[in-house]
Amino acid sequence: MIIIDFILHCNEYIGQFIQNYGAFVYVILFLIIFCETGLVFLPFLPGDSLIFAAGAFAAIGEMNIFLLLTILIVAAILGDTINYEIGKKFGNTILKSNKFKMIKQENVDKANALINKYGGAAVFIARFMPIVRTMVPFLVGMGKLEYKKFIKFNAIGGIVWVTLFLMIGYFFGNIPAVKEHFTLILLSIIFISLLPMIIGFINSYTKKKKNNK
Repeated sequence: MIIIDFILHCNEYIGQFIQNYGAFVYVILFLIIFCETGLVFLPFLPGDSLIFAAGAFAAIGEMNIFLLLTILIVAAILGDTINYEIGKKFGNTILKSNKFKMIKQENVDKANALINKYGGAAVFIARFMPIVRTMVPFLVGMGKLEYKKFIKFNAIGGIVWVTLFLMIGYFFGNIPAVKEHFTLILLSIIFISLLPMIIGFINSYTKKKKNNK
């Protein structure tokens, strides 16, 4: 699939974007991060791996690290804000319509579990969980979480998430061993990001099994 190929080889795609579009690459990266965080029906777009790869390119002078940091933080915060508003105004209609096959019930359930456990802080925690991070702003919007609480956790989460992965890519992305195993590194990042979801699923499955005995 094209999406999977893009996620696993986003370093190559960013290189192509720079060669083909020059400074317009910043707009492309902004739009990808904005869509991943802002459009609930596009949760499969890369986030962590893309930011990591962008940081690696900034380290070799292909992009400006400060401009990247600013643009991607704005994209992340703005994306979650739009997602919150979509959930607030159209959430129930969207879920009842069943037209968006990308919004799977299992992901909605995971996001809801996170919200029930952590409240507004789930917006921050979800930043580091692929797919769930796209669901949580949408669902807290539906739940009418107070906007002041939402925007606080949204801003803190966006700043920490982008800064963390961008700096990891910037300082470690061009180490020879990392460059040689770039795809493996990206898979590891995705796995670590998904780990809380996997643990949650295992715990949930174990509890259900015990209750059924």
